[in-house]
Amino acid sequence: MTDLYQSQRAMRNMRRAAIQRGVIAILDVGSTKIACLILRFDGPDRMREQDGVGSMAGQSQFRVIGAASTRSRGVRFGEISVMNETERAIRTAVQGAQKMAGVRVDHVIASFSGGDPRSYGLAGEWELQDSVVSEQDVARVLSACEVPDIGIGREVMHAQPVNFALDHRTGLGDPRGQIGNRLACDMHMLSVDAGTVQNLLYCIKRCDLELAGIASSAYVSGVSSLVEDEQELGAACIDMGGGSTGLSIFIKKHMIYSDTVRMGGDHVTSDIAKGLQIPLAQAEKIKTLKGGIHATGMDDRDMIPIGADTGDWDKDSRTVSRTELIGIMRPRVEEILEEVRVRLDAAGFDHLPSQQIVLTGGASQVPGLEGLASRILGQRVRLGRPLRVQGLPHQVTGPAFASAVGLCLFAAHPQDEWWDFEIPTERYPAKSLKRAFRWFKENW
Repeated sequence: MTDLYQSQRAMRNMRRAAIQRGVIAILDVGSTKIACLILRFDGPDRMREQDGVGSMAGQSQFRVIGAASTRSRGVRFGEISVMNETERAIRTAVQGAQKMAGVRVDHVIASFSGGDPRSYGLAGEWELQDSVVSEQDVARVLSACEVPDIGIGREVMHAQPVNFALDHRTGLGDPRGQIGNRLACDMHMLSVDAGTVQNLLYCIKRCDLELAGIASSAYVSGVSSLVEDEQELGAACIDMGGGSTGLSIFIKKHMIYSDTVRMGGDHVTSDIAKGLQIPLAQAEKIKTLKGGIHATGMDDRDMIPIGADTGDWDKDSRTVSRTELIGIMRPRVEEILEEVRVRLDAAGFDHLPSQQIVLTGGASQVPGLEGLASRILGQRVRLGRPLRVQGLPHQVTGPAFASAVGLCLFAAHPQDEWWDFEIPTERYPAKSLKRAFRWFKENW
């Protein structure tokens, strides 16, 4: 616990220093692609950090000056499986972005989607010595949050205060400077598999880069794809990637739950390749150009040529109907959405005042997905694109870049986390577990 606490704090300091110098790189390590964006922070208000223990403010004074993405190698389910292949892919993406930006970067902030994330809701209370809430009081109430036993081989990825209460007033974003006697706090903590994080850290070091921050892809996708009202009133972001599908739930502008389904667009491609007995590259192409999940009468007559180079004329000149293709794709997409539904139910998503669901990520672009998702997940589903940020080239503005864009916003305005406060070391918290949505049900 303390080691990670120290390393996360060191990363935060590194991020501040890099932004002070003016440039930092963003690296989204996915199963399908690795994207790198280079941000330049301008002007005297480079470090105009948002005051308060708040969620992220709007866009800071940065612009994207370099962008590149490359096909991911050596990454499965959002986790590194072949180190030197991933290293090569990261180097390619970073070099491409540096070339476009005309600058060299040393510091990166990375996001990844694997690591079996698990969410916890923590609660703590603190009697104030002086009736005015100080920074030290916030640190003490955070340290009073009872930390569950997250298990051996796991580390805390995010630990964010999501709600403060002062005496009988709850729903406070930042209690500092306010007057009261008893301060209470609710915190959302996300733990991940330590090995996954260490592999990513090691890989980035092998690329001669310093890690200045790390975030979960599901979290940053929500930051870029949910509009302000959705983040405030309650919404889920479903980031359908290649190797996995990330899920994050937000309310009052804070993430309060995250999970992942170890299936994504690559599984659909693999089903097509097996079903039609064609290579993966061809299956991916057919999926992108002709795929869908809602068949109409017209699709029986829409024939798709499946060429091959076997020398056998009958095999080389096959065709399949689009209906047949949809018949292969739909069951897998349904399976992914059913899994997401199970996780939303487990999180207590039904209790939120608003139940908006936003689909994003590269695999969300299948025609007909919105209708199917509405049927399986509930009525309020929309397809989301990431926010526009200054200088972003057109080719990286689609849903596939939701986590990369969210990571830019996270870099500029990270939400306050546990390690941003001088937590008193005299008492490391006792261990027990509070139900993640307890505070939410009581307070809103």
